Amino acid sequence: MELKDLLYKVAINAVIGNTITSVNKIEFDSRNIEQDDLFVAIRGSISDGHEFIEKAIDKGAVAVICEELPEVTVNGVTYVKVDNTQSALAIIASNYYESPSENLKLIGVTGTNGKTTIATLLYQLFTYAGFKVGLLSTVKILVDETEYKATHTTPDSITINRYLKEMNEAGVEYCFMEVSSHGIHQKRTEGLTFAGGIFTNLSHDHLDYHNTFKEYRDVKKVFFDGLPANAFALINKDDKNGAFMLQNTKARQFSYALKSYADYRGQILENSLEGLLLKLNDHEVWAKLIGSFNAYNLLAIFGTAELLGLETLETLRLLSDLKSVSGRFEYLISDQKITAIVDYAHTPDALKNVLETINDVRTNNENLITVVGCGGDRDKMKRPVMGNIAARLSNKAIFTSDNPRTENPDQIIEDIEKGVEPQDYKKTLSITDRKQAIKTACQLANKDDIILIAGKGHETYQEINGERIDFNDFEIVKEELKKMNK
Repeated sequence: MELKDLLYKVAINAVIGNTITSVNKIEFDSRNIEQDDLFVAIRGSISDGHEFIEKAIDKGAVAVICEELPEVTVNGVTYVKVDNTQSALAIIASNYYESPSENLKLIGVTGTNGKTTIATLLYQLFTYAGFKVGLLSTVKILVDETEYKATHTTPDSITINRYLKEMNEAGVEYCFMEVSSHGIHQKRTEGLTFAGGIFTNLSHDHLDYHNTFKEYRDVKKVFFDGLPANAFALINKDDKNGAFMLQNTKARQFSYALKSYADYRGQILENSLEGLLLKLNDHEVWAKLIGSFNAYNLLAIFGTAELLGLETLETLRLLSDLKSVSGRFEYLISDQKITAIVDYAHTPDALKNVLETINDVRTNNENLITVVGCGGDRDKMKRPVMGNIAARLSNKAIFTSDNPRTENPDQIIEDIEKGVEPQDYKKTLSITDRKQAIKTACQLANKDDIILIAGKGHETYQEINGERIDFNDFEIVKEELKKMNK
């Protein structure tokens, strides 16, 4: 493809060289550059791509997109100066793959909690309805029935467009995509045409990256500001930030709620470990999912299906068939009648929702034992809050490692312990080794007790000092409970 075609809709400040130049492929990592590639110099948190322009040219780059022109330019290489190379990369990637988002209905799901569940269950529902569907999520990427491993909540712009192009070729009609605040802030979703956007909720998370809650909230709003007039914006009206998301959007506005009047209204009629009986806009439906947070997720799914044209009774039937997402309130019951639940809850709000859900469906005779930690090199402010919630809402809380990354796990646990109220001290234990913490929870549990292992959910590793070590909460608790049978 010629460079001039790749630059369609890119805001250009200056050009040195010839844009009628054939480009092989696009790269933003100089190590991957091959002959006749286009190199986009991205300023990252760790390194600045502008420092690798010369290296990219040495490896064969025929053109460079940059925010700052180098002092010395090379004859035969085209330099394009722009204000923001991340934004330019997104638009160029869409052009390179022939605007694939325009050839299907792309729905973005954003918010603090519920993104993965809603996107994945929408994929399930529309697949059950007989459509070819795509999924871009934290857990996995699906192109119809072909599965790929996911590495980021929102992949880079090139990866997004490459998968969307593959979806086009596979005949996919709908794609459901998690849209993270990082992805929005880093312009990864620019150049994409969305048919709709869903807002779940907003709570304390990612403040290591965004610095303040206001900045975090405002970044989320950018996604809705960019929706076109023919798209829909569906928000959780029970979250006070929902209305804020709609303030400047051109999209058609809709809402869902359990506590407020909304376009899609829900009421929980029954809530147990077997599932939920809900009333959705005067229709009763039984779902296999558990808890009030899943009632919100199901409302968002119901509203989205209606907005995309599915017939109401068919949607309700399909809602009853939906299965829980890996690592999201995934549970097993051992031979000793001990229930073990694994959940991705890694924010205060998510942990509170899961614990309150368990407390709603249990009697006072069962003990609730919670195993929880917090990730290293991430938002430290949430650690004592999560410690407080775990200790307050459990009979026993075991604080342990999550993904400590480059931090000392014992220091992270100390930060968590600071939030525990004096009356709850005796209910807590601290065990740094996560496997030992899970084993201890199993040993403490008696018949009918409930163990919650929170924070890592679907993850199959622990990240320690830059190394990923195999670790699967669900498999470990299953094995530990199995040992107790012998």
